[in-house]
Parts: sequence; structure tokens; C-alpha cells
Amino acid sequence: MVVGSLLIASGFNLFLIPHQLLSGGLSGVAMMIGYITGGNIGWLYLLLNIPVLVWGWFIVGRRFIIWSLITVIISTLFMQIIPTEAVADDVVLGAVFGGIIVGFGTGMTLRYGGSSGGFDIIASIVTRRRDLPIGMIIFTLNGIVIAALVVFTKDWNSALYSLLAIYTAGKLVDIIHVRHIKVTAFIVTNKTEELIRRLLAHPRGITIIKTRGAYSDIERDMLMTVRTRYELEELRKTIVSIDPKAFVNIVETVGVVGDFSKPKE
Repeated sequence: MVVGSLLIASGFNLFLIPHQLLSGGLSGVAMMIGYITGGNIGWLYLLLNIPVLVWGWFIVGRRFIIWSLITVIISTLFMQIIPTEAVADDVVLGAVFGGIIVGFGTGMTLRYGGSSGGFDIIASIVTRRRDLPIGMIIFTLNGIVIAALVVFTKDWNSALYSLLAIYTAGKLVDIIHVRHIKVTAFIVTNKTEELIRRLLAHPRGITIIKTRGAYSDIERDMLMTVRTRYELEELRKTIVSIDPKAFVNIVETVGVVGDFSKPKE
């Protein structure tokens, strides 16, 4: 999370902000406000993220939001430390490499259980209900921000350069994050009921399969559940905390037919 935050802040202060480009999302909104008013973009970024983090607390999950809040705070602090100086004088290079660095940092935070706040959280909520790449969702939402920039400033050059940075960041997020890739976990455990109670707190279904060990001749339950790559780390932590001796086999899933979410009661 710290490394991801450092990359995000570096992309902002060293590549995008010096050329007055937008990163999109709430950070882009913070940049627009900062450019117009001269306010501190880092603190604006933190302030604008608070309502979204509160919304995500009730929908996405506490662990995800706590890590996201930590990431946003650390990014804000890094933005106060890193000088706002252009590494690349060319605006195209600033847009491309700024997008790469911000996208890499954002992808890291998402991959390890958090986010950089803003539209990342909104996109994470959407991907829980729709099987879509998170990077392209963020790109679409950011397009709305770019459209607003054109309406208010009439500056197509800055808008198009910003769009290039946002597109680059979105592609990097999809490469690193791979949330839309599905995996199937087969969990052989002696603590079926306790595991089920914890796992059903997430919007994924679980199938119980009765098994019998060929060597031990002991009957046990095997839980089968399909998750995204993003959810694997939290799944692993949950299993280990309840049944450290559980046997878990994880295989990549080619495709899913039917309702991917947990059936509604």
C-alpha cells in the first residue's frame, strides 16, 4: 500500500500536475479545483474521498475501506513531500508516463486489498454486480470528468492529453489487478459451519460436497466457491483464521454460466 501510494503521488506531482493534466475520478476533480482556486490538491483529494469511503464502508466491506483510507492518507502525505516539478518537459510524455505510474500504483493497491479511493471504490462496487474489467469502468467514469473539463474550460488539448493519461492508467490497472479473472476454490475442512458463516458474508455462492479421504477413510466436507482473483487474498486469510489445517485447491476458471453472485434470500 505504501509503495502504491508513493507511485500515485509521484505520478501526480512529477508528471500530471506540472502540465495541469487530470488523472480523472475524484483526484481529477481535486486537480481541477486546485488549478482554479490554487488550493492544495493533496488535501482536496483526501477531502473529496471521505464521502465515497463512507459509502463503500456499507457496501464493499470494512477491510477494503480501511486499507483504502490508509492508501488515500499516505498518498496525500506523499503529495506534500514530493515536489511538484515536471520530470518530462513534453506534455505527451508527461501524460503517458504519468498514466503508467498512477495506473501501476493504483493496480498494486487494488491487488493487495485496498484502493486509491474515488472511482476505484465505485468501480469495485460495480464489479461485484457486473462481470466487467475494473480499469475500463474507471476509464468510463473518468471520461465524464474529461467532458466536464471541456465544457468548463473549452480547452480540448488539455482534455485529450488527460484522456491519454487516464486510458494508460486504466490499461495498467487491468493488467495488474485482474479482478475480472475467475478462480474456483475447493476447500476441504472440518469446520464447515463456521467457514460457511464467514464466507457467505460475501456475495458469492458456496456448494457443499461430501468427500472421503482415500488414505484416511475419513469423511469430510469440501466447499466449492467461485471467486475473482482480487478476492483470493481475503478468502485465504479467512480460511487460515478459522481452519489453518484446511486443504485448499485453487484452479483458474475458464468461464461462469449463470448467477455469479450469492442467491438472494
